[in-house]
This record gives sequence, C-alpha cells and structure tokens, in this order.
Amino acid sequence: MASGSVENLPRPIGYVLGGGGSLGAIQVGMLQALMERDVRPDLVVGTSVGSINGAVLASDPTGAAHRLSHAWTRMTRDRVFPGGLIAQALLLQRVKTHLFPNTGLAEVITEFLGETTDFADLSLPFAAVTMDVATAAPHILRSGPLLPALLASSAIPGIYPPVSHDGLRLYDGGVVANVPMRQAVAMGARSLIVLDCFFPGQLPASTDTIADIVLYTALVTMRSQAVAEAALVAEELPVVYLPGPSPKLVSPLDFSHTAALIEDAYTYARRFLDNLRLTAGPGLYGQHPPEAGVLA
Repeated sequence: MASGSVENLPRPIGYVLGGGGSLGAIQVGMLQALMERDVRPDLVVGTSVGSINGAVLASDPTGAAHRLSHAWTRMTRDRVFPGGLIAQALLLQRVKTHLFPNTGLAEVITEFLGETTDFADLSLPFAAVTMDVATAAPHILRSGPLLPALLASSAIPGIYPPVSHDGLRLYDGGVVANVPMRQAVAMGARSLIVLDCFFPGQLPASTDTIADIVLYTALVTMRSQAVAEAALVAEELPVVYLPGPSPKLVSPLDFSHTAALIEDAYTYARRFLDNLRLTAGPGLYGQHPPEAGVLA
C-alpha cells in the first residue's frame, strides 16, 4: 500500500458498523465526513443498529449519510423502545425473556428501507451479523428479506425477543461480534474503516433503569472484544478506526441527543481524516487505549 491519506486504502474497502442503540447516530456523522472525502465502501458489514445503518449505506452508498441524518432526527425512545416501567414489568412477567416488543423497531426499519426489500436489492454486498442461540456463535445473514435479518441482528438479549429465521433462533450479533471486523475480512475486504458507536476507551456510564443496566453491562464486554480484535486484524491489513466524539453520559436507549451526536461525530471524524497519514502495509489507525497496540 502506498503511503498517504484514507483515499489510498487498498480495495475492496470494507465498512464495519458496530452496535450501540441510540448511539448509532454517531455513525451518521462519521459517514458524512467519509462521504465528503469520497471514500466509498465496496462492501458493508453491520451488527445491531450498525446493521440498520449499514443496510441503508449498502442500498444507497452515495446518499446514505443524507438519508440517515433526516431519518435519525425522527427517532424517539418511545418508537424504538415503547412502554414505560410498568409496561416493561408486565411484558417481562408475561414473556419472561425481554422488556420491549420489536414492533416499533420493525416500523423504523420499514421506514428506512421499505417492507419488502431484499439483500439482492442492495447496491453493495452486505452482511448482518446475528448470534445463533443454539451454538452461541456468529451467524451471518447475506440473502433473503432484510426486515427479519435486521430484527435478528438487533435483538439485544433481555431487551428484545429473539427472532426465528430460517429455522434458527437468533439474537443480536453484538453478543459475539459487536464490531464485526473478521466478518468483513472474510467477505474479501483488503482494508477496513470501522464505525464503532463505543469507540475503544470511551463508554458512557448510564445505568438509570434496568434496561439501561442490561444494555450497559453487555456493551462493556463488547468494547473489550472490539479492542482485542482490532489489533489482531490490523496485523493483516490496514484498519482505520474512526474516533467518536468526547464521551457524554448518554444512555443507549435515549434518542434526545441525536443532533448533537451526529454533529460532534462529524467534527471529530473530519479532523481525524484530514490529519490521517497511512504508512505502507497493515496497521491500526485511530484513537485507542495504549494496550490496543495502535499506530498513531
């Protein structure tokens, strides 16, 4: 790889979009900065909310950042996580497995992508990462209807119900691959650009309700997994790990900070890309804890 800026990354370039609930708005700002530099993906892999944003990106690589910025401003907690504490308690008492129905999320996905869109309708190769309950291993979805695939990829255990799909019982892929870098490499990527809502070393601490606690504790584990995997993958190829905005006390279930998250993520990502200088060969580029073994 010749040295230079992010535009010189070897192709195919894989975009990797991680999970993070309402903090998926951060990925919108990152995409805005990347599209300004005309750094377009050749393939896309996403987990949880990253699978939803990633599917929009794969359907419309040129206009995705604009489409997502408008769609995200209409997102609310009541739409995605409907019902107050009493409703959550009653649902948990009845079904035993989760706090929220996924009907609101299905409506959001349909608004983003349509009700009948199929993987084959997308402009770019795209994979949604889920977890097979029977094997506790990542299960990759790359064909068939998008709606059940994205619901499965977003089925956070304890938050949403599992999804039965193609004879399998599936949960959110974030449990086993919240930032699915290895999956993008398996699809043929020769370099990666990572859009992680919980960029390593920065994790909002918000534990106001049982739903917040369930999601927060899961994401702490997922963050450690992503730090370790990034360093390993970077031994084989260039990995550009975009920095997110400075940490704020924002719950992944709270959509009231969307505009600020998009704007701040855009500002940080744009500054990072302007100053990024790639060296020849594999490496990890981004703002990480020292133990991740980063190339500055």
